[in-house]
Amino acid sequence: MKLAILAIGHRMPTWVNAAFEEYAKRLPREMPLQLKELKPAQRSSAAGDTARWLQTEAERINAALPQGALRVALDEHGRSFPTRALADHLQRWRNDGRDIAFIIGGADGLDDSVKSRADLLWSLSPLTLPHGLVRVVLAEQLYRASSLIAGHPYHRD
Repeated sequence: MKLAILAIGHRMPTWVNAAFEEYAKRLPREMPLQLKELKPAQRSSAAGDTARWLQTEAERINAALPQGALRVALDEHGRSFPTRALADHLQRWRNDGRDIAFIIGGADGLDDSVKSRADLLWSLSPLTLPHGLVRVVLAEQLYRASSLIAGHPYHRD
C-alpha cells in the first residue's frame, strides 16, 4: 500500500521539510509515503474569486490523484478520531489493497467537489493549523498508526 499526500502549497520552511522527511522515512517499506506539492491558484485582490481559486486547485488535485486510490480529504468539518482508530482505518485500507491519497487544501480549504468525492473527510484538530504543520502532524500520525499495526507498544495502553 502506497500513501500519498497531495498538498496545495510549496516552498515550505526548512523545519517543515525536515520534520516531514523524518517521519516519512520511519514508515515501513511496505507503506511508503510520498508528498506531492501542488501549486496554489494565483490569488488576486478581487472579491468573490475564492470559488474560482478553489476550482483551479481542485483541478490540480484531481490531476495528481493516484488512480484508484482511496481519497481522504483533510477538512476542519470532517470526522475526528484518536490514533488507535486511525491505525484501525489504516489496517482495513491495507487489507483492501488500495493506495491512499491524503488531500490537504490551500489557504481557502478545499473545493466542495473534492470533499464530495472523498471517501473520508478527516479533521486532525478543531484548531486552525498552518498547512506546513498539517503535513508534519499527518506524517507523524501515519508513522504512529503504522507502529501500532506492527505491534509496537503504545504509551496510551
